[in-house]
Amino acid sequence: MFRFQKEQEIVNVAGVKIGGQPGELPTALAGTIFYNNHKIVEDEVAGVFDRNAAETLVNVQETNSDETGNPHLIHIFGMTQKSICNYIDFIVNITDAPFLIDSPEASVRMHALEHVTNIGLADKTVYNSINMSITDEECEALKQSDVDSSILLGFNAMDSSLQGRMALLENGGGVMECGLLDIAQKCGIANILIDPSIVPLGNGAGIALRMTLVAKAKWGYPVGSGIHNAPSAWNWLKAKRKDDPLIYRMCDIGSTCLQQAAAGDFVLYGPIENAPYTFPLAAMGDIMMSEASADLDIEPSASHPINILV
Repeated sequence: MFRFQKEQEIVNVAGVKIGGQPGELPTALAGTIFYNNHKIVEDEVAGVFDRNAAETLVNVQETNSDETGNPHLIHIFGMTQKSICNYIDFIVNITDAPFLIDSPEASVRMHALEHVTNIGLADKTVYNSINMSITDEECEALKQSDVDSSILLGFNAMDSSLQGRMALLENGGGVMECGLLDIAQKCGIANILIDPSIVPLGNGAGIALRMTLVAKAKWGYPVGSGIHNAPSAWNWLKAKRKDDPLIYRMCDIGSTCLQQAAAGDFVLYGPIENAPYTFPLAAMGDIMMSEASADLDIEPSASHPINILV
């Protein structure tokens, strides 16, 4: 195991601490709810959903978090301005956990920024994400909001190599006038979370693991990803899923350990339905990481799974 020479940042999002040296803090886990084709969503435009089912899913994730010590966040996905506000209002009324706001539409994300600022919950919000497609309008919306936590997505469409992704963060990589780190600073982001970006297997998915190490060594910011997107986009695995869905689910959930082994600090693990399996898996990974770091003067936190489950 290893210890980074660079001092490692620990961000605090509404009481959830993320970052540090490998083995120091438990991996923060974010399950996605209201995602595309989520069976509990009845109308993705209006944001109508099965409220009892949604509350049960959040409660199950929270229970697993309490039991293992791995902190949790709610990854809220919305397709429209109306739906994402409905989802946010529901989530904040049933849990104190911080949450991510996410949408494929920039206008929806910007509206969510305004909404959480107006209702006084910007401190619990993580913006997902500042990336190479960010516009001046989106930057201004971030500046005007009270949100100070964001994921920086290292996806570089022009150069997906490790060097290209790092350059995008540092200086814009030739595709932006300045790097994502500078943009985040200009937008008032104090809590920076780096996501190397996950692409399909065969297209450089493993680079994200290497970048996790390199980014933490270079900048010290917390790093993590939605690594489950790699197996979920694997055509061979999709074909196997038709005959045995369990094979797909094992790879999808098991990918969490890969991000942990590469010193990841957080994982967006995908469908929140997978919480009962992902949290024990992540707790096991954290315990092993802590044991491997025991002689490197890295003290696990009181809430670490090694101090709760063994």
